[in-house]
Amino acid sequence: MTGRVLGVDVGAVRVGVALSDPAGVLATPLVTLDRDETTWSDLDQLTDLVAEHEVVEVVVGLPRTLAGREGPAARAALGYADDLREVFDERGVSGVPVTMADERLSTVSAGRMLSDRGVKGRAQRRVIDQAAAVEILQTWLDARRAAP
Repeated sequence: MTGRVLGVDVGAVRVGVALSDPAGVLATPLVTLDRDETTWSDLDQLTDLVAEHEVVEVVVGLPRTLAGREGPAARAALGYADDLREVFDERGVSGVPVTMADERLSTVSAGRMLSDRGVKGRAQRRVIDQAAAVEILQTWLDARRAAP
């Protein structure tokens, strides 16, 4: 399947979003959304991004432990993906699959990369979620292309 894919890094405070090119080869940062567990406006914003960019699939990072287990953060990401599917159904974009992708150490890797580039402290907090979303999506895109 070709088309743009959205990568999502779900955090407790923010949601990082990345977008692939139409060929599904390269992931780039798109936006950081504020989580809003009262109005779920972040889910509405993701739905709008799916429509705006004609996204064919959404990949949500699944933060497993180093041992491969699913802890509280993984359960939260799975719940977020379920909520996103529900909003898609309500808003008429139910044909867009929401896929989970292993994201072990994506935020650590993103933080290291940003530090290496001189982005530190407060400036890093706002973009680290986007960088983690890029890491999640790029890893998923590469694995998809490598699969027979």
